[in-house]
Amino acid sequence: MRNYIKENIQESIMTKEKLLRDEMLIGTIEQVAQVCISAYQSGNKILICGNGGSASDALHMVGELVGRYQMERRGIAAVALNANPTVMTAISNDYTFENIFSKQVTALGKEGDVLFGISTSGNSANVINALEEAKKRNIYTIGMTGSTGGKIKSIADYLLNVPSENTPRIQEMHILLIHTLCGLIERGLQEQGFWAEAFE
Repeated sequence: MRNYIKENIQESIMTKEKLLRDEMLIGTIEQVAQVCISAYQSGNKILICGNGGSASDALHMVGELVGRYQMERRGIAAVALNANPTVMTAISNDYTFENIFSKQVTALGKEGDVLFGISTSGNSANVINALEEAKKRNIYTIGMTGSTGGKIKSIADYLLNVPSENTPRIQEMHILLIHTLCGLIERGLQEQGFWAEAFE
């Protein structure tokens, strides 16, 4: 049992070290943060979707943005498309499960918004459909995946494909990326004078 614990911790550390050495991916993180900052400055919002553990990550990111991450400030607009079970089950029942996010993009998204599609495999059909619908509407698309990027690799404007094919490690890296992006967004908006004062 102790060996299993240590192996998991060591594998997580090794994956983070790979991420740290990936200058191209770090550059993409910077670009994604700037896209989000610019969207907020233009009065737009962030939409996020995912399934299972990735749905939890979407909710987590929305909580950090609408509430706060590390900075006292007013809330900023973010919506998790997997948050409303009534909407999701209605769309699933009347259409298909593959439409649960894309239908919401048509209802809630507007040009200049940003959509994060989170999928460890990069092949989740409902996430892919949401990204494709977003692109039709000139919404910036961000894919968060594992190392291969899956089908999302050829769709998303920006790909954050963490260096692992192990689902638990990918999910751990996604949380790290989400926290990093939330911190960058807060700092960037503050530097641009987005908030005249702190809000409680």
